[in-house]
Amino acid sequence: MYRWNERGSIPTPHAWREEFIDLHGDSRVTLTDAGPWAGLLEWQRSRSYGIALCGNVREEFVREPRHIRKDPRGVVELLVPTAGSARVEQGPSAGEIRPGSLALCDVDRPVTFSHGEEFQSVALLVPGEAIHRRNPAAARDPQVLDGTAGLGRLIRQTVLTLQEEREHLSEATFDIACDQVLDLLCLAADGGGDSAPAARRREVEAQVRQYVRRHAADPGLSVTGIARALGWSARYLQDVLQAAGTTSRDLIRSERLRLARTRLASPAWDTRSIAQVAYASGFASHASFATAYRREFGVTPRETRGDGL
Repeated sequence: MYRWNERGSIPTPHAWREEFIDLHGDSRVTLTDAGPWAGLLEWQRSRSYGIALCGNVREEFVREPRHIRKDPRGVVELLVPTAGSARVEQGPSAGEIRPGSLALCDVDRPVTFSHGEEFQSVALLVPGEAIHRRNPAAARDPQVLDGTAGLGRLIRQTVLTLQEEREHLSEATFDIACDQVLDLLCLAADGGGDSAPAARRREVEAQVRQYVRRHAADPGLSVTGIARALGWSARYLQDVLQAAGTTSRDLIRSERLRLARTRLASPAWDTRSIAQVAYASGFASHASFATAYRREFGVTPRETRGDGL
């Protein structure tokens, strides 16, 4: 299993600041002591995602263009407040977040984040490229989402559960759960204030993604078959997916890779060879599967299974 990084209560303000900068990128972090030091920072990272619990400090975090040029991260951060309130400013957007809200910010854009010592939050750090691949509009501007109902509530509860249960999850399982949160997040971020035709395209896109996920193991899966099953033209589905920043081929490959990764991490598939898992997940070639898997997840299928450790 990949060894995760983790910290608990940080003994001094200086150590806390250094850990916070290491996690979020080069920045100006100002801490104001308001009593006995009790700074909290717990975090773990996989190769793709990170999660952190932070609080009990009075802080101002400023990330300016000079910091970004020096230390680009390629990360978008989802903040899930659990206590108190904080102010977030990025570009023309500024506002207060508190329990029940979710804030989505690109750490490679100038941002100011400030709060008192009563504030606590869980942050999910996700690759910006992964968001842009799913929904280019989702991370274009900072967004504050409602975390009290619907998809927002589901996202909030899942992130908090991931933080609480992180020590009991393998890296592969953690990444699979984060992938699912990211799908929901992109859907929620794209859900407000659009016209009816755009809303219809989102519905069709969701139908296509659901169909591909259910039939990913079918080696004959194609946009033509999907269109026939859902009652749309192949050209229309191609246009819907293109507007979402993907193609039918990329979507099918991505879902097959996710299916294969889930199976590689499952004890129920331990008796199957990696080649057998690849074929059972819709891939026609073991070699092409291994290449695509490493490109997508940054590890080999053998490393996910644990055989390479």
